[in-house]
Amino acid sequence: MSRIIKILGTGCPKCQSMTAIVKDVVSENNIDATLEKIEDIMEIMTFSVMTTPALVIDDVITIKGRVPSKEEVLALLN
Repeated sequence: MSRIIKILGTGCPKCQSMTAIVKDVVSENNIDATLEKIEDIMEIMTFSVMTTPALVIDDVITIKGRVPSKEEVLALLN
């Protein structure tokens, strides 16, 4: 089943790092997922997230305000 992954962030260096890590984990592990980058502040606010970057997997906020390790992302996706 395909996962829906959303990265919430306005484009700051931490947001870019999180995006790169998530992309790497998805491609290196052949995970069936759709990756969406949400940079619009009004759309980010609909998730009630005050600190970015944030990682949303299947509409559940899993990480916010920090950049996760590859291992942590992989564990969340498995």
